[in-house]
Amino acid sequence: MIGFKTMTAEEFSAFLQYLIPDYAEDIASSYRLLKEDALKQAQNEIAASLPEGPETSGHVLLSIFYHNAVAEHHVGYFWYKPDEPSKSAFIYDFYIFPTHQNKGLGSASMQALENRLREQGFTQIKLRVAAGNDRAKHVYESNGFQVNGFNMNKVF
Repeated sequence: MIGFKTMTAEEFSAFLQYLIPDYAEDIASSYRLLKEDALKQAQNEIAASLPEGPETSGHVLLSIFYHNAVAEHHVGYFWYKPDEPSKSAFIYDFYIFPTHQNKGLGSASMQALENRLREQGFTQIKLRVAAGNDRAKHVYESNGFQVNGFNMNKVF
């Protein structure tokens, strides 16, 4: 069974250790920036988006836990922003730790988040997937997400 807990300060620190380099890699490949420049941009953007860490107003940062008969295992993170007027939530980041991937926990986590949001009156989940992230695309498509547009850019 999947459960969520509000991300602690310690978990937030570990989340940033994964998130910043991962996001920097996406920035570097999408915009042809040097890795150092992409890393600085990722750090700045995330600091601006989450100035109060897991306590940042308007954002929800969760740690994902898998419970079995024996123990509870921390398996990943969700970062999303609810939009009450549109009854939607935008997922900024969703991550299952590599040691817990390919076990169905990604799909189970997406379903648990959908149930949580539905219970809170939301009717839509939005997100962006990097063009080359086939693993994420598979998880989202297998959970009923559909492509409704494309991000495009031209670097010159």
